[in-house]
Amino acid sequence: MNAAQQLDRAGIARLIPHSGSMCLLERLESWDAHEIHCTTATHRRADNPLRTAGGLLSANAIEYAAQAMALHGGLIAPEGSEPSAGFLASARNVRMAVSRLDEVEGMLHVHARRLSGDASQILYEFAVKDEAGRALAEGRAVVVLNTPPALESRSS
Repeated sequence: MNAAQQLDRAGIARLIPHSGSMCLLERLESWDAHEIHCTTATHRRADNPLRTAGGLLSANAIEYAAQAMALHGGLIAPEGSEPSAGFLASARNVRMAVSRLDEVEGMLHVHARRLSGDASQILYEFAVKDEAGRALAEGRAVVVLNTPPALESRSS
């Protein structure tokens, strides 16, 4: 993996469609054409935008992984080009080992690995782990790219 290009939260926010507190990733640790590894402690923040009265539920790990996938897309896009717009179409075989992320001490390690894809969709495998390497959530996700805007209805 390419450890030479590391990014902080501001650098990450420039490459993904999330900004402000909704940019959940804080550091790009490493990446290559197929994989990405990011870290963050935003799961512990009281102002996390995904947090509810019940805390930050583990299903939100999918959003952390989706942001890593979006960042990966921005990093592998040809230089000078606009990254393809992507939408999380499905998450499959998701397994969660904890009920809440905000109770996890230390940093979250967010990993995504591109398994296959083309110009219209990409299949990723993802894992969100604690500092000891224990998988907190893992699964697969399909990202659909370049979805055309909804057609407006026309009246004659």
